[in-house]
Amino acid sequence: MKGSCAVAQATPEPANGRDDEARAEQVYQLVLEGIVTGTFARGSRLRERELSDLYSVSRIPVREAIQRLEQDGFVATFPRRGAVVRQLTLTDVNELFDVRLCLETFAARMAATRVAQGASGARLEELMEASNAAIDDGRMDDVTLISAQLHTEIVRLSGNRLLMESVKPLFGRMRWIFGLAHNRSHELQRDEHTQLCSAILQGRPELAYSLAYSHIELGREPVLAGLAETLEP
Repeated sequence: MKGSCAVAQATPEPANGRDDEARAEQVYQLVLEGIVTGTFARGSRLRERELSDLYSVSRIPVREAIQRLEQDGFVATFPRRGAVVRQLTLTDVNELFDVRLCLETFAARMAATRVAQGASGARLEELMEASNAAIDDGRMDDVTLISAQLHTEIVRLSGNRLLMESVKPLFGRMRWIFGLAHNRSHELQRDEHTQLCSAILQGRPELAYSLAYSHIELGREPVLAGLAETLEP
């Protein structure tokens, strides 16, 4: 692990052992953030004892968190090496875009439908404003984070709880991949987000679907090109 001291600290666990599931979730989120931001580099080992000391928890929630990270595609486990941050491939990136085309287009259509039926799009508007401010200020790390939050909000606005649970690891991978390479102009991204969010906020489901599809597909080739020299096929 590189620079593990930079990862946020967890709250020490209570002596009575309650809230095991909550602690495992907290460790999951902290390690995931470390992977996505590059604090835990691809190919580095995730040692239970080190993570346990780092987050001031027992090894049980750490073990559970690592198991979840493996299920979600961020970690691989090998004999004699233990848990290791996965090495992404170009196939992984392509598959991510394929799945996004299926799920996020549906989410955009349903979000627009629900807005047309009276659901509030206030949070989506707030995120658009925050994204524009981050682009204007040149805060590129914030641009990536807010972009993921914006896409997450579209899924939440769809009202489909199963979809919301299904895309959580998907958006983690989005942040991971876009943190490694994002060769598209942020101004283009701003324009596409503005058009997509406007269609949703105007309650136009089919237009939102089409704009979501083009936004995702237009991002595929620049990302693949940016990662072609660093990732295996």
